[in-house]
Amino acid sequence: MSWFITNLIAAFLLPPFNLLIVLLLGGLLLQRHPRLGRGLLGAGILLLYLSSTPWFAEGALHWLEKEIPPLGQQKADAIVILGGGSYFDAPEFDGQHTVSRETLLRVRYGAWLHRKTGKPILVSGGAPLGNPGSEAAQMQAVLTQEFQVPVRWQEDRSNNTLENARDSARILQAAGIRRIYLVSSAWHLPRAVAIFQRMGLEVVAAPTAFTTRYRTDLLSFLPNGSSMEKSSLFCHEMIGRLWYRLKN
Repeated sequence: MSWFITNLIAAFLLPPFNLLIVLLLGGLLLQRHPRLGRGLLGAGILLLYLSSTPWFAEGALHWLEKEIPPLGQQKADAIVILGGGSYFDAPEFDGQHTVSRETLLRVRYGAWLHRKTGKPILVSGGAPLGNPGSEAAQMQAVLTQEFQVPVRWQEDRSNNTLENARDSARILQAAGIRRIYLVSSAWHLPRAVAIFQRMGLEVVAAPTAFTTRYRTDLLSFLPNGSSMEKSSLFCHEMIGRLWYRLKN
């Protein structure tokens, strides 16, 4: 299934579109099935409110992140950094494509981990939208030019986490490497670790970009757009887990 079709289907399953569909169905059913219509409208409004509050959205990501603790003293032979999207046509960089904010956080931690361990780096990420440069190429450019950290391998054909793992494992195993540090966002790593292990690699999880909260107050219960994005990430991860479980 292509990247476009996969993400088109996902759009119907993730907030806020899935909740808008529930509200639309509720409105359409109000006259013929008033009880069902009111129930759908009420559920849609409640879920829309909850998914847009920091209290719910951050709590949901915390639930994913607690499965993978911060990196301890474990050892590995290479560092794999997973891409997390591109920042297209960045005006401040002369219109060049470069790493997204999410990817930059992963790259920064990968650079720190390289300086700490001295282990070689593999960057992984293709160009699912068909743009000329891959996420891997963008990450390599930032690592070498801005962080002055070398990149030994580049996996630039993958469109999703499963392909990240499959193609990265092929490169690493050919180089005689079996045990890796896997760098990604903390909410993404539980699923990513399982997939990389399925490809025959020993994985030491190296999470970054944890969801933190300074304090819980009234503002934690007020809706905002950032929280809706976090809720969408949570739903994406849960659907991804279910999909890979069904496939295997």
